[in-house]
Amino acid sequence: MKNILVVEDSAIIMELIRFLLTTFGYESKEARDGFEALKIVKENRFDLILLDIQLPGLDGLEVLKEIKSLPEVCRTPVIALTAHAMQGDEDRFLKAGCNGYISKPIEIERLKSMLDSCIGGHPVL
Repeated sequence: MKNILVVEDSAIIMELIRFLLTTFGYESKEARDGFEALKIVKENRFDLILLDIQLPGLDGLEVLKEIKSLPEVCRTPVIALTAHAMQGDEDRFLKAGCNGYISKPIEIERLKSMLDSCIGGHPVL
């Protein structure tokens, strides 16, 4: 089963993402901030990382930069999540090294499609 790290500080959004990933047939691990995410990434391997851009302390782009500097995880696909979508964000996140971008509120079909394209199709159980 594919394993996804979800980095999200909002408990409500985290609960929704956890439910969706389980429904899609994925396992997940959670981090509430950038520092926790980096600690988890250094100790575990994931098939994909869903990364909120606006995190307390260390923001998502700083976390992304650190992930991309680690040889053991630098090729792990990262999908950016943001609640405050601005024109040009998607291009900025892709240039920073993200493999995709999803704005909140999360569109279920877009999330599923992006997961499938980044880590391969996975049957709904």
